Amino acid sequence: MRHFDAIIIGAGQAGTPLAKKLAESGKKTAIIEKRIVGGTCINDGCTPTKAMIASAKAAHQARNAGDLGVIIGDVKVDLKKIKKRKDEIVDSFRSSSEKGIATTENLELIMGEAVFTSPKTVSINLKEGGTEEVSADWIFINTGAKTIIPDIEGIKTIDYLTSTSILDLEEVPEHLVVIGGNYIGLEFGQMYSRFGSKVTVLEKSTRLLSREDEDIAEELTKILTEEDIEILTDSQVNKITKTNEEIVIELDVKGKSSTLKCSHVLVAVGRKPQTETLQLDLAGVEMDEKGNILVNDKLETNVAGVYALGDVKGGPAFTHIAYNDYTIVYRNLIEGTNYSIKERPIPYCMFTDPQLGRVGISEIEAKKQGLNFKVAVLPMAQVARGIETGQTKGMMKAIVDADTKQILGASMLAAEGGEIMSILEMAMEGGITYDQIRYCVFAHPTYAESLNNLFMKITD
Repeated sequence: MRHFDAIIIGAGQAGTPLAKKLAESGKKTAIIEKRIVGGTCINDGCTPTKAMIASAKAAHQARNAGDLGVIIGDVKVDLKKIKKRKDEIVDSFRSSSEKGIATTENLELIMGEAVFTSPKTVSINLKEGGTEEVSADWIFINTGAKTIIPDIEGIKTIDYLTSTSILDLEEVPEHLVVIGGNYIGLEFGQMYSRFGSKVTVLEKSTRLLSREDEDIAEELTKILTEEDIEILTDSQVNKITKTNEEIVIELDVKGKSSTLKCSHVLVAVGRKPQTETLQLDLAGVEMDEKGNILVNDKLETNVAGVYALGDVKGGPAFTHIAYNDYTIVYRNLIEGTNYSIKERPIPYCMFTDPQLGRVGISEIEAKKQGLNFKVAVLPMAQVARGIETGQTKGMMKAIVDADTKQILGASMLAAEGGEIMSILEMAMEGGITYDQIRYCVFAHPTYAESLNNLFMKITD
């Protein structure tokens, strides 16, 4: 049995940089990957979807260019070319990641599936055949998450799509039904609507985006509906059947039975941690009822020397959180720091158009906590930059502490909403109050400048 100082299971956005940094610090390190280097983000998550969303946005802008006095003829979408561009970007990012591993001393990439045999030993079912058992002083689990397939009668009788398989389509679906009105489902729904598909979104809750404030969710619902996306909330899928080339969905919408026919179904009801095959019971590592690995504020499991990073531990499933997990673990173990995941900011951005950038608490959460707060709302129709560019859909919203004037949270449903949100995140991190931003000098005309007007909505 070969022994390493450190073993990382999963070459994702936490595992790969952690492996490289540990190896560079002099640790004999192995990184085990069962599929392809780069994890979900590079291969079938952030990178490919945002590349394709850019194509969808270009098509949408071209179709609506007449509003700006630019006359364009019939706009056609070449999905094969869009896929080719996406694949080239993914290949470039993945190759860079693979090269980074290959050129790092003390680091070995082992392709295969890892299963624990004891707290500090792992058996690898090698990709090229055979098995190898390895051990380490430190083990880091970065196996990520995968799509949840709901228990719907007949779902296995159709070739349903997931957020991974939908990226490989070369023909635009005639009618795409998206089961799940969450962040992933809405990004894909709008994307394929702009590619030319008829799109229907089925959401079991009474509204979209239950984690967001109601006014934000209502505004986005209005925007998507105006793009002819059909949104059916309070809907429950009961049965799916396939007849000839048609898929038939039997469902209840607001308690009434209904039937829906379509050509394709995308399953986007959520994701679950990839822990089923790790045999964590043999390592003694504790999980919750959903299979998420339990960790403390330093990302260590109940087994000393075994850590979990990224989506596999539950909580916010974002690439930037996984990457931050790596920086915390590395600095604590190698540089002797004492960083914690407790109270770190959790920013995120949904790349619908307009984007939804979020950080901090929502108005709903402020009410639940019984805080003395104030709310600032500015419609994008009142934003000069938005009017000039024709990007007037959406709204800016911020929650502030009425006593300290600190910014508590922000929801930016706006063109470049993620970038605007990031400005407020920096203010929150630096303790800059909303009244300082209200009179701050921003370059004109930018979206950021409208933060002046946003906070002028608050009366002291």
